Amino acid sequence: MTTSSVPNSISTVELKPSYNIPVVLVLTAIPLLLLQPWLGGIFAILGLFLMLQAVTLRFQFTATDFDIYRGEKLIKRFPYQEWQNWRIFWHRVPILFYFKEINSIHFLPILFDPKTLKSCLEQRCPRI
Repeated sequence: MTTSSVPNSISTVELKPSYNIPVVLVLTAIPLLLLQPWLGGIFAILGLFLMLQAVTLRFQFTATDFDIYRGEKLIKRFPYQEWQNWRIFWHRVPILFYFKEINSIHFLPILFDPKTLKSCLEQRCPRI
């Protein structure tokens, strides 16, 4: 496995985790707990859940697929040949990754390096 910021179409690239969204949610929850405990609790739980996901999930771009692993176990494979479109929402502060396959639509929070994500997407499955 090769990890690089400028991948080629043959190498497998594993995205580094990014804890930006979970940390912002947890930090936002602290003052909210004092003002609106139920809303602060929701933010804290969501932030901790996304933190757990960032720690346990691995995202890989292979030559033919986008793979999601939990530990060493492959939990989902998305072949590029089935992709129709993709987008990264809010380029300045990327928080959401969307892609559409032939039979389904997927939204993923950005829990990984957005620059490497964009580079891999542009190279392996250019937008239509």
